[in-house]
Amino acid sequence: MFDTLTEKFTNVFRTISGKARITEANVSDAMNDVRKALLEADVNYHVVKQFCKDVRDAAMGADVIKALRPGQVFVKIVNDELTRLMGPVDSKIYYVSPGPTVILLAGLQGSGKTTTAGKLGNLIKSKGKKILLAADDLQRPAAIEQLITLGQQLEIDVYSQTDTKDAVKVAKNAVKHAKDNGYDVVILDTAGRLHIDQDMMTEVAEVAKATSPHQIYLVCDAMTGQDAVNSAKEFNEKLELDGVILTKLDGDARGGAALSVKAVTGKPIKFIGVGEKLDKLEEFHPDRMAGRILGMGDVVGLVEKAQGQFDAAEAEKMQKKMAKGTFGFDDFLKQMQTVKKMGGMADMLKMIPGMGAKLAGMDIDDGEMGKIEAIIHSMTLEERKNPDIISPSRRRRIAGGSGTDQHDVSGLIKTFERSRSMLKAMSGGAMGGLKTLFSAGGMETVGNMMSQGRKIKQRSKRKPKERRKKKRR
Repeated sequence: MFDTLTEKFTNVFRTISGKARITEANVSDAMNDVRKALLEADVNYHVVKQFCKDVRDAAMGADVIKALRPGQVFVKIVNDELTRLMGPVDSKIYYVSPGPTVILLAGLQGSGKTTTAGKLGNLIKSKGKKILLAADDLQRPAAIEQLITLGQQLEIDVYSQTDTKDAVKVAKNAVKHAKDNGYDVVILDTAGRLHIDQDMMTEVAEVAKATSPHQIYLVCDAMTGQDAVNSAKEFNEKLELDGVILTKLDGDARGGAALSVKAVTGKPIKFIGVGEKLDKLEEFHPDRMAGRILGMGDVVGLVEKAQGQFDAAEAEKMQKKMAKGTFGFDDFLKQMQTVKKMGGMADMLKMIPGMGAKLAGMDIDDGEMGKIEAIIHSMTLEERKNPDIISPSRRRRIAGGSGTDQHDVSGLIKTFERSRSMLKAMSGGAMGGLKTLFSAGGMETVGNMMSQGRKIKQRSKRKPKERRKKKRR
């Protein structure tokens, strides 16, 4: 997400970092580039205009600390203004007692509303709440079946009726069912249309009036850019939204909707959909998102993802191994399996400060994990424990056993040795404070290996004779 915008900002910061001090001239040049980057990202024109003015005013009034370079001051100013633009946001859901807490989801057809109902239910369920999903989209064919399927996958109950087309009646019955059966939260999945029309607005407004929801969220497709912002504005006039859920943000390299919706509608983004899997709904944090847009990473988000996957005692054990330099391939396998559960490697690495720029042009293929795993499984227990004993003859045996090229094995070992040294150095520093092998440094190790494996794969496609000719040249 935001790849294009991150690249543009990185170039702007690189330019101004070379200046001796912040001046009106170099700030003006930088803001011209920022303006172009934001407009290309499909950010609302009026939002761009005000944002650039606020950054320029703050930069020209900044008391530049002597110990900091101008580029650092400028980055902080832009980061603060981006955070302010998207926030403040309270992403918590406040539950009523006695329940149920009623949450109504509205939005256009195709925005991912039904899937989001399942994701939101899954997120709330993880906090120990008893959830009821209500299939109140009676317009779209198979909407009820889709929600029932999602409920089965997530082990969440679904309320549905097929004997009526009265959405208000179904919604009222769902809330009553939730109250009678001790549910903490009921999520109403209402009907949408391909575009905003009077019938849809009337129906959802009547459902809201009949059920008095405690929270009303508009589900918007981030890929539609300013159309998402405009629909949010119109829905808010009818429903008094409590917030917006942006879906498909993982597929939006521009980010215009995320940067515009709060400023245009006055309603905050509460949650963001960052993938197709049912656990890919996250609470929205403006400060973290600003950091990711500017290539500064999101260490807090990274740690939160890791905490859901790693065992603290195991992490402490692995950290001691890193410090002693006894980290082996078996340890790496455990780490790799955990990273698989956390999501795609490229997305994880982008959450590490400074890694965004390094990833530019790097082809990190999650499929390389299978090759790495095969190579490690072809090693003996002693070789995995002590990679230093792997001689050329052992490498040939490992390559044969894993069905890979000897260059693959050599490249993996070389990258592993370099990364192991890095991990040993990092284990006592700031990253060591994470107390987990599944940390920024650990995942960078995996990323290095995978990108190295990709290069090896491309190189090994050349015939042996072609490689020898190139070496002689």
